[in-house]
Amino acid sequence: MPESLKAYELQTRAWVEKVIVGFNFCPFAKKEVVRDSIRYAIFGYEGSGRDVFFDALEEILKECRLLDEHSEIETTLVVFPKLLGEFEQFLDFLGFAEQLMIDNGYEGIYQLANFHPDYCFEGESQGDPSNYTNRSPYPTFHIIREETMEKVLANISDPEEIPARNIRVAREMGNDRLALILKGCMESANVKAD
Repeated sequence: MPESLKAYELQTRAWVEKVIVGFNFCPFAKKEVVRDSIRYAIFGYEGSGRDVFFDALEEILKECRLLDEHSEIETTLVVFPKLLGEFEQFLDFLGFAEQLMIDNGYEGIYQLANFHPDYCFEGESQGDPSNYTNRSPYPTFHIIREETMEKVLANISDPEEIPARNIRVAREMGNDRLALILKGCMESANVKAD
């Protein structure tokens, strides 16, 4: 991976470790971090227009195919550091990506979680700290194996409590602290992204 793209990976890894695992926003992420079974796919293209949009969609599909062939990779984070910066555009892309996965036979095999620097839950204000449970350094799509998710959730006594707990934790911490932690993830990589 080119050094310029490596910075985005390091920053995203720092976010996974300090925020997602650190605050237990995803109670099964720590195991995969320890196992080093998370793939970080950085889509470094930039620009606008139909070709870049379709190339970005193809990247999601390519990563699904890679997971098909590599069972040792538990999950993939597809990171778009130079695209989808506007949250509404990101959500539109998510809809296309989910449909593309269905059209290619991946429904029930993989699901797509999503994270964005400006993430805002429907019905919440932009300033609600709960949004930080899904805020990431860059627009990111998490391809999750459905089968693994079902197994993990079967071993958690109250899985529907996870989002409510995450919201409580985020609100207790507050925006200022969460923003500072996210900024620290960007700086901790010790590599400047262009």
